[in-house]
Amino acid sequence: MAWFQQTLLLPSFSKGCHPITPRILDALPELAQIKTGLLHVFIQHTSASLTINENADPDVLVDLDRVLDCLVSEDFPYRHQEEGSDDMPGHVKASMMDSSLTIPVTDGRLALGTWQGICLCEHRRRAGRRRIVLTLEGEKEG
Repeated sequence: MAWFQQTLLLPSFSKGCHPITPRILDALPELAQIKTGLLHVFIQHTSASLTINENADPDVLVDLDRVLDCLVSEDFPYRHQEEGSDDMPGHVKASMMDSSLTIPVTDGRLALGTWQGICLCEHRRRAGRRRIVLTLEGEKEG
């Protein structure tokens, strides 16, 4: 069994859902060595989240962000308001979604479905860079 861990520092993204699969693959060249394993992807923030979703039509991610905005209003009377009107809604959206994903690895590739990709959901309008911890574990080729 082999273990690899890498922290990926993403640039600041605008509010919305953004495909990040290529960035993850670039950060983990060791993936090619794994015959069978798992990749755990964890975001170290509380106002952004991760999801696996459509990677072909960008409108899907736009609609996902719009639905989240409808479900979690900035107008709710939140007690926590020190960091701006989008902060507490960002925390709620992140809790509704997830802070980590586990993806199977098969023959050196992520075993995602044909139309699936890993996405960062940025819930703040003016967020900074985001850190993602990538932990790869599996049986090496050969």
